[in-house]
Amino acid sequence: MTNLVILVGRIARDPEARTTQGGTSITSISVVTDRPARKDGKTYKDENGYTAKDSEFHRVTCFNGLGGSVAKHKAKGDMVEVQGRLHYSKWTDREQIERYSVEIVAEEVLF
Repeated sequence: MTNLVILVGRIARDPEARTTQGGTSITSISVVTDRPARKDGKTYKDENGYTAKDSEFHRVTCFNGLGGSVAKHKAKGDMVEVQGRLHYSKWTDREQIERYSVEIVAEEVLF
């Protein structure tokens, strides 16, 4: 069985680094990827004559040394390749509503 994700895109906002009480450093980034937009099954041009695009934002979490390198050397707008795995979370919020999220836990971030 395999849980493998490979994304190539741009960092959508500056990396956010923090350290847990246990000493684990965690850096979060958002990576945006684009693909041609489709209308009635076909790609189309925008008002400027360019192929219209749909953007998707992906939450990426980097731990320890990898996270430190990303926080130190990367910034909003930089192109990266992320290799990692999908991680799903489920929790109940203050209003007792079940919430879900998905993130990519990075194993490699190539500059």
